[in-house]
Amino acid sequence: MSTTTTITMAASPFSSFKYSDGLTVVGISICTAIVCEAISWLLIYRTTSYKSLKSSIDRASKKLETMKTDSTVTTAPKKSKTKKIDRVETSLKESSRDLSLFKLKSGGVVALVLFVVFGFLNNLFEGKAVAKLPFVPIRIVQKMSHRGLQGDDMTDCSMAFLYFLCSISIRTNLQKFLGFSPPRGAAGANLFQIPDPAKTN
Repeated sequence: MSTTTTITMAASPFSSFKYSDGLTVVGISICTAIVCEAISWLLIYRTTSYKSLKSSIDRASKKLETMKTDSTVTTAPKKSKTKKIDRVETSLKESSRDLSLFKLKSGGVVALVLFVVFGFLNNLFEGKAVAKLPFVPIRIVQKMSHRGLQGDDMTDCSMAFLYFLCSISIRTNLQKFLGFSPPRGAAGANLFQIPDPAKTN
């Protein structure tokens, strides 16, 4: 029995429900997120290298916060404070970069799983609305929410859009629940950081 046949049979109990297609997409998205996190755990999260890098980032992040807090109440020379903060920030960026490179190990496998699942769902629900949106989305969103669908009802939701929303929300919350979310000081955390006055003066 092929994989496609097995998944189709597993989805059949939902066929009698009004929102069976949407529930099928959500259900498969949840299963996919669990599989992806299991792969990441096997290849990354359980390793000593990952735990060491994560611990290093957490320590550097806490130290940086403490130094910046203390710098507002101490009278030490600005240059001295700035150099110390720069050293910690450099160390934090290097650890974050190493962590990102380390996570690429499972990135390819996870991407392959997501690609295969998306291809299966696309064949299963091609040209079919799987859900109804409670409002008409803005035009730029309609290009994805109504992708591949016939008709002018812009509240019709395509599989691609629902799968996209599920992939983002379910996996992110699953990572938080399992304690696999990126360290708070990891790369990307300071993209919108307010400039330090000590460096601009």
